[in-house]
Amino acid sequence: MSELITKLEEGDLRSVGRVPEVLSMIADQPHLFSELIQAMAHPNPGVRMRASDAVEKISRTKPEYLQPHKSFLLDQMMEVYQQEVRWHLAQIVPRLELSPEERSRAADKLFSFLDDSSKIVQTNALQALVDLAWEDDDLFSKVRVEVKRLADTASPAVSNRAGKLLPLLED
Repeated sequence: MSELITKLEEGDLRSVGRVPEVLSMIADQPHLFSELIQAMAHPNPGVRMRASDAVEKISRTKPEYLQPHKSFLLDQMMEVYQQEVRWHLAQIVPRLELSPEERSRAADKLFSFLDDSSKIVQTNALQALVDLAWEDDDLFSKVRVEVKRLADTASPAVSNRAGKLLPLLED
């Protein structure tokens, strides 16, 4: 078993475990990012969660690391139902360079995330949809309608996020 997976295995679903050490490993050995991406589909839910967390954190400053893995992220990972993976995917997907067709497919999946039982998944999906919508007029219109609806009807957490996003979409 690899050192990366060993570090990701430590901890339960409420713990980031040794993610800071994994981030340092990737900073020193960027070629390990591919292994980290693959760990998002590991059989162990804790490994999947911590790998997703690490990928999200790395992609904040190195979004270019994601691009070679775009198909894997869009085609396989967007089908995962684990909430901790989904909320990180919602943060990651807008960092990808997407074709119009890929953007449309990603948006469709993110719209489905709005029905997730996790409010974190819902709020992150809503933010991701807004981020994707800036480059697509049709998507922008759909997202604006959904944000308006959620501002009035969603749970307090989702409604609050929608309320903060709505003024951005009105300008």
